[in-house]
Amino acid sequence: MKTAVVLLNLGGPDRPESVEPFLRNLFSDPAILRVPGFLRGLLARLISRRRAPVARAVYDKLGGGSPLLANTQAQAQALETALKDLDQMRCFIAMRYWHPFADEAAQEVARFAPDRIVLLPLYPQYSTTTTQSALLDWNRAAAKAGLTARAFTIRDYPTEPGFIAAVTRLISEMLPQARAAGPVRILFSAHGLPKKIVRAGDPYADQVGTTVRAVADRLGLALEDYEVCFQSRVGPLEWIGPYTDEEIQRAAVEGKSILLVPIAFVSEHSETLVELDIEYRHLAETHGARGYFRVPTVSTAPEFIAGLAELVQQALRAGGPSGSSMETRS
Repeated sequence: MKTAVVLLNLGGPDRPESVEPFLRNLFSDPAILRVPGFLRGLLARLISRRRAPVARAVYDKLGGGSPLLANTQAQAQALETALKDLDQMRCFIAMRYWHPFADEAAQEVARFAPDRIVLLPLYPQYSTTTTQSALLDWNRAAAKAGLTARAFTIRDYPTEPGFIAAVTRLISEMLPQARAAGPVRILFSAHGLPKKIVRAGDPYADQVGTTVRAVADRLGLALEDYEVCFQSRVGPLEWIGPYTDEEIQRAAVEGKSILLVPIAFVSEHSETLVELDIEYRHLAETHGARGYFRVPTVSTAPEFIAGLAELVQQALRAGGPSGSSMETRS
């Protein structure tokens, strides 16, 4: 039986010329820019044109483009290896805002002609702005490509044991260095959301908190040892907090050594390699932090990949030989 596992991710510009169209695609998404459709196209063009120079400067620090596709390809390859016992299994990548788009991936999956498809968002915590948007886009592309194979959707996995184990190990490996510099404040940082989206019922912030509590419990952390915070806010709307940059300043002023943990990103990209590693490090040093240490993302950590493989296997087992679709959650 042929199985296609489709990894859903955000995508990123691959060269400087791609930055503005990438941003235009991002802000054309009704899940991101929640205004009437007749305004969205115009606003997307205006916002992307205005923000492109700043974004290009960020990607210039990464060689001109995002490493997200290469990192996702590494995860796909590792997952294929972990699922090698599945007969005729292949992993595919569908990005939301840049190549390979869902349409490209769906055509590739159609050529593979699978008997079943597992949709695996690389977002542990569910959000309407990421997971739901990617799934809706895939469903559109799959219908356009004429895919009729049984579909199995992994909706979210904020406390999946392999994911939690990988994060916990990576923190444990860096914690002694941070403690050597002074008393430690652990900051678990996730991408933020406007408050109005959370008030509308988006579960992302709550699920981020659930992930952090699972990690903190495994590490035996006291509440005063860590803080959940949110980064990357833009625009005039009020965003959920506390804000990562403000928590960094507070910890630095209190004489803490800072251990920064990206808790919602599973691979390295501009928001970890530039925002966390360069901009926030400079902020910490400027405010006199005793030390600043950033934990790597789970990436291809064996525990994380094994956890993803188990999620795929669970989805297939739960669906059974006659199921047509399902959702699985950790």
